[in-house]
Order: sequence, then C-alpha cells, then structure tokens
Amino acid sequence: MSFDAPLPPYNASDPHASFLNSTCLDLLLIEIVPLAHRLANELSVTNEALDDEEEREAMFYRLESLGYRVGQGLVERFSRDRTRMVDTLDVIKFICKDLWTIVFRKQIDNLKTNHRGVYVLTDNTFRPFARMSSEAGGNAVARAQPFLWFPCGIVRGALANMGVNASVQAETTELPAATFKIETISKSAV
Repeated sequence: MSFDAPLPPYNASDPHASFLNSTCLDLLLIEIVPLAHRLANELSVTNEALDDEEEREAMFYRLESLGYRVGQGLVERFSRDRTRMVDTLDVIKFICKDLWTIVFRKQIDNLKTNHRGVYVLTDNTFRPFARMSSEAGGNAVARAQPFLWFPCGIVRGALANMGVNASVQAETTELPAATFKIETISKSAV
C-alpha cells in the first residue's frame, strides 16, 4: 500500500502533462542519425559503397519517414480532444505552441508567414542542438543538418494528419538555432 498521492488524471491535450520522456527523446535523436547512416550503407542495392549524395538521400528518406509517422501519432494523441482546425494558420499555431511544447519542452520563438502558404518557424535554442559542440571552421553546422530531418518529418506528419499537405525544410546557420520552412501544397497542384 502506498501513501503517495495518486497522480491526477491528465487530459491528453494538456501541454504540461508529461507523456513523453524528454531524456528518451534526446537519446533517440542522438542515436537515430548514426543508425540511419549505417543502414543506408548496409542496405544499399549494390554492394558498392554509396557516394555522399546517395547516402544523404537514403538517410534523409529514412529519418524523415520515421519522423512523419511519429508526427502523425503525436497529433492523433494530442489533438483528439480539440475541435477540428480548418484554417491552415490555426494548424501552424498548434504546431508552434502545443506540439513543439510536447516534443521539445518550449514553444517556437518566431513564426513568420507571407499569407500565401509559406511559414517560417524559428527556434533560437533548438533543444537537440543545445548539447552539440561547435567546432572551429563551421563543420559543426554541416554535421548538425541530418539531426533536423527527423523533426522535419514530425512536423510534416503532424500537418498531414491535420489535413495540411505541405513540404517541410529545415536549416541551421549557427548552433543551437534552427529554422523550419513550411510550404503548403494546394490541392489543385497535387
């Protein structure tokens, strides 16, 4: 018999409820990029070594696909108690405030839009980059780029599950900042 107070029942849409262990997510993000690198080389169609561009493409596809599925699952879980969002800007705000808080424990620092389907999300202290060391010569930025592909997939999967067809690209010019560019794809273009 325990004398501890029972945990309160959390609502699935409560952004302060801890359903995702942040340490496990950090460790996953640390290990998933080297795993994708190894798998890209081991599962190549030919027995020859992949060139750099083919290897990057294989890694991008694997990491972005994994993130896509995670994003879909997170939105299924955390948006089910909400009313359906029909406006794309409301969906993007949900990503910036609620989903980002659930996954990275903070909101997006800046959201810009041109009101024509392009949204730029800026996170000045992107959590997966917080512990990365920056080496002289700018090589750290290039080495950090693959760590953005999984979060790109999370955002694209979340958007797709809320009815927004979009492409998501991410870049970093200096650590620990990250910029995500979302371009919605109109239904007539598909």
